[in-house]
Amino acid sequence: MTVNFKYIFFLLLSAILVQCVPPEEVVLTEVTRDLRDSTLQEIIRYQDEQKTAELYPFFRDKDPSYRYAAAMAFGSTKDKTALDSLALLLKDAIPEVRVAAAYAIGQLGDERGANILMGAFEQYDTARQFVKSNGIILEAVGKCAPKETLSLLTGISTYKATDTLLLKGQAYGIYRFAMRKMVSPEGTSKMLAFVNNPLYPPSVRMIAANYLGRAADIDISANAQSLSETLATESDAKIKIPLALALGKIKTPIATSALLKQFNQATDYRIKVNIIRALNGANYDSVSATILTALDDPNLKIAQMAAQFLINNGNARQAASYYRMSKVERPWQVQLALLEAANRNLPPYMVDTKGGINASLRKRYLSAQSATEKAAVLKAMGDFGWNYSFMLDQTPNLPTAVEKSSLVSGVGRIIANPDFDKVFGVSRRRVTRDLSGFLLEVFKNGDVGSMAVAADILNGINDNFKTALQDSLPIIITAQQNLNLPAATETYDKIQNAINFFQGKTPSTKQTIPAFNHPIDFNLLQRVTSSAAAVIQTTKGKIRVSLSPLLAPGTVTNFIQLAESEFFKDKSFHRVVPNFVIQGGCPRGDGYGSLPYSIRSELPLAYYDEAGYIGMASAGNHTEGTQFFITHSPTPHLDGGYTIFGKVTEGMEAVHQMEAGDNILSVAIRY
Repeated sequence: MTVNFKYIFFLLLSAILVQCVPPEEVVLTEVTRDLRDSTLQEIIRYQDEQKTAELYPFFRDKDPSYRYAAAMAFGSTKDKTALDSLALLLKDAIPEVRVAAAYAIGQLGDERGANILMGAFEQYDTARQFVKSNGIILEAVGKCAPKETLSLLTGISTYKATDTLLLKGQAYGIYRFAMRKMVSPEGTSKMLAFVNNPLYPPSVRMIAANYLGRAADIDISANAQSLSETLATESDAKIKIPLALALGKIKTPIATSALLKQFNQATDYRIKVNIIRALNGANYDSVSATILTALDDPNLKIAQMAAQFLINNGNARQAASYYRMSKVERPWQVQLALLEAANRNLPPYMVDTKGGINASLRKRYLSAQSATEKAAVLKAMGDFGWNYSFMLDQTPNLPTAVEKSSLVSGVGRIIANPDFDKVFGVSRRRVTRDLSGFLLEVFKNGDVGSMAVAADILNGINDNFKTALQDSLPIIITAQQNLNLPAATETYDKIQNAINFFQGKTPSTKQTIPAFNHPIDFNLLQRVTSSAAAVIQTTKGKIRVSLSPLLAPGTVTNFIQLAESEFFKDKSFHRVVPNFVIQGGCPRGDGYGSLPYSIRSELPLAYYDEAGYIGMASAGNHTEGTQFFITHSPTPHLDGGYTIFGKVTEGMEAVHQMEAGDNILSVAIRY
């Protein structure tokens, strides 16, 4: 056999050369998230423990998934010292990492971030590689920039109707400015142009409608006709619902007529609820027929809103008729609201009718079948000062937390009445002494819900009561010191505000942030798949929620632990705000309860842009525990402030039908 030595030599040389060439480094370009990944768990743990210094090394990791996760963590921790480090990631080669950095900088709320964000905007992104990060930058500017920057944002006029992400960024940016009480005529004009032009994307028009409905100190009075036409022709409820509130800001016959017409045509109760809200302050005679008819709407939320309208907008001429209407067979919530409307609007000289109304309230309290109804009656009694003796007599007999805190709330109404001295006349000093003594007893007894309500009453109380209670301040301070934290953090902060008021200190917005006290169960977390769900059985039916462990791993595991321990069994939905939220999970039933721990806020890039999101109730960053809410409609003002940990996939009918006092029967987890 002939051997070709040249060929063998060539092969050997090639092998040697190949060994001398370093292997080409693999460049990772995709952002992925796997909760079984030990490195991702480490980042989640550092975020949960607020160990922000340990997150910085991940900013340099070769895997963009970890850079992304570490940057997004600061959207939840809101640690402003991270600003300069996050700025470096705004030029990351991976667009998703830029998105995370831009979002986090906006969440910090530091004005210094504005120039950093604007400097990172890719103005000549012809390949549209960074269109998403550019959109998030525009929104983030609205969260942190000084007001003078608003003109730069509103001045952008080059985006086409097809530039959805950029338009959303611009609209969200203007909206976020407004939520910080920064508005301009130019910004309002831009939002009007968005909402009135159906060629713009629905998501952009939804944001614009929410801006027009929610922003304070904007003048849209010249746009009554165009907004009326848009309301009439719009078919998307997500746009129509907030647009009704916008039109309600224009107190003209054109606007009122448009709202009334839509009320009669609407089939979505949420639109009708918002139209009634929008009619607040309108000419009573022009809207009363619609409101009075709505009292008998088969949808309780519409009927309740109509009755609430009469509480806020009723007049003395009709007050006696509200009392008569309260005797007609209707749901107790509507009857009670009519009594409240009569009490609030009846002229003082109609003494006999006043007596009849409040005798009816006392009778209703004694015959009420539920704690929710009793609590509502106690609160309503506060509209007539001379109910105070009856109310205080109930103090030893109140079996539930919701009744106790509602009694204090009713007393607060009596105290806050600007005609207090006129109502009680020569008895005012005695009544002041009695009510002051009652408030003091609240702090001595130590009920956290009652103290929270009482603290709100004290914060800004009139001089007579302040003088009567000034020497008792040590008792209030002691009550605060005896609170169990972190469970009573909200009450602690409310009492501190009251103490500051009594001590003549400047009001503080500083919030107590609980120390880390409830680590994430990672063993449980690894069992939670992307298809995990919670099935909530309620007295109104079944609600199925798809859980989002990638968005909120700590919150999801906490919710599962509570569910599997049967914590939620027989807990009520204690708070129902029509066309906003239903809220439950309070162990007390009045919204002031928690367990002896708190969990962290988890606030990655996520939006309350549809109905049915489930989020955590909160008294401030990192104070969450057991209470959750489910939204009726898009609620963009909650974005970035309240943890989203799932979405309803089945049972929105039950969510919409829920009433305060309805119960959770069970919560089952499906892995």
